[in-house]
Amino acid sequence: MRFTTKILNKALSRLLACLVIFAGGNIDANAALNDGCGVLPTPQSIIRHEGEYSLRDTVCITFVHSPDLHVPSQSVLEAIVGRNAEIRHKSCEQAVNMANEAYRLTISGDGAEITASDYSGLIYALQTLAQLTAGHKTVDCMTVSDSPRCAWRAFMLDSGRQWQSIESIKKYIDMASMLKLNRFHWHLTEGLGWRPEIMAYPDLTSIGSNVGTRPGQTGYYTRTQMMEIVEYARQRAVQIVPEIDMPGHSEAALAAYPWASCAGKDIKIPETGFSDNIFCAGKDTVIVMLKTILNEICDIFPSEYIHIGGDEAPKGNWDKCPHCIKRIKDVGLNDSHDLQLWFAAQMAAHLKSIGRKAILWGDVMDSPGYILPDNCVVQWWNFRKNGDLAVRNALKAGHEVILSPNYYNYLNFPVTPWAGYGPDRTFDIEDAYLRNPMSVVLDKADPRVIGATCALWTDYEVTERMIDSRVFPRIFALIQIMWHTGKEISFDELRADIDRLRPFFESRGFSFGPAAASQPAEGS
Repeated sequence: MRFTTKILNKALSRLLACLVIFAGGNIDANAALNDGCGVLPTPQSIIRHEGEYSLRDTVCITFVHSPDLHVPSQSVLEAIVGRNAEIRHKSCEQAVNMANEAYRLTISGDGAEITASDYSGLIYALQTLAQLTAGHKTVDCMTVSDSPRCAWRAFMLDSGRQWQSIESIKKYIDMASMLKLNRFHWHLTEGLGWRPEIMAYPDLTSIGSNVGTRPGQTGYYTRTQMMEIVEYARQRAVQIVPEIDMPGHSEAALAAYPWASCAGKDIKIPETGFSDNIFCAGKDTVIVMLKTILNEICDIFPSEYIHIGGDEAPKGNWDKCPHCIKRIKDVGLNDSHDLQLWFAAQMAAHLKSIGRKAILWGDVMDSPGYILPDNCVVQWWNFRKNGDLAVRNALKAGHEVILSPNYYNYLNFPVTPWAGYGPDRTFDIEDAYLRNPMSVVLDKADPRVIGATCALWTDYEVTERMIDSRVFPRIFALIQIMWHTGKEISFDELRADIDRLRPFFESRGFSFGPAAASQPAEGS
């Protein structure tokens, strides 16, 4: 009986939408979406008007903006919309009064008019226009008004375990922009490889980028290449947030500079996982080294946020290291966990002195200890082991929080078991959308929860060619949760919109993997 009522209500909703459109009136956002708008993430409001715009090789776009607002270049605009464009400007004497990243897109018989108060809003309006017009000869006249739910919306790519080409990095920056994600969290260092060129410590790349023994595990990025990536992303309203993992996941760096470890020798590179070989927190020379590295990273990346890792740092070597034992005694710390918090605080305080914030993985919140500076942001990840412990402890301590629970934001977890991923480390798109623990946290609307990240780790040799099939289509569920502020669309409606948009994303070079375990197994 419930199923029949649901189908009947949906049919009546579609009929009502059609009647209103035929009469030349307006309809509400959800009726418009059910009528086949097919934009993801779902816009906050869509009002259809009578008429349509006939699409040609060239589309006419008018920007309504403040005189001092920088607008997208012709080349970037045309790359986004996939057509030649005739650009017009309608300047406002006063600043456009819209929220950050908000936009209004009005399509009439004369073309598209875009209003926004910042560059990001202009880009997001273009991305919506691209989805609406892809593969069509006409598009309905409408007004789309939109703004994001979360201020922080990120895609994380692990280039430490598996190096990716500059072309691939740009591809996933394009993807982030298409999905209205505003940050690209770039995981640049790992036990299996150190990727960013550091002028003060050249062996980090001459040695540390070549410690892997399998295809895809060697390579690094020059300063020039990283700066190129920063500018490419900026033009697409994406900010690069670099991650330099410390003190753990550092075997590649320690292979290049063994003196930075506790023992000073015998650095073995783990094929999977991590080891007790981590940066020594007891040596002043190591503290100086890491601050110098952070200085160079900040010279390359203008991001307000710098990620400094902090996860999975076994303390076996620290517990027997005379330098670390002395540091614990001299500072008056309780134990090696306290030492890690002290170590993180030194790095965060250094970043604060140059106007940056430090992001740390939630491991630093597992138990109390040395107080972290107020510029520290906690990224929650280990839901499988600790539930929302990191979120609760971080908020209690007054820190901002980023959500990326491994259930279900870790897109490296496959849909069906594969390599080191057993049945308990798999999920499908329905899990990601309907059972995601980040939704529970976001629903509480705590302003200190600044947003969320979907992550693609490359352990177990998730190579470049496998990324698409891990990311698509499940990422649509995640970006919908991060962005949409209106009434939630049903899972069936989400799947229908994904089906409509799939040809558009495939035409842009993205391939889709399975969405559910009932589909054919992944070919990776």
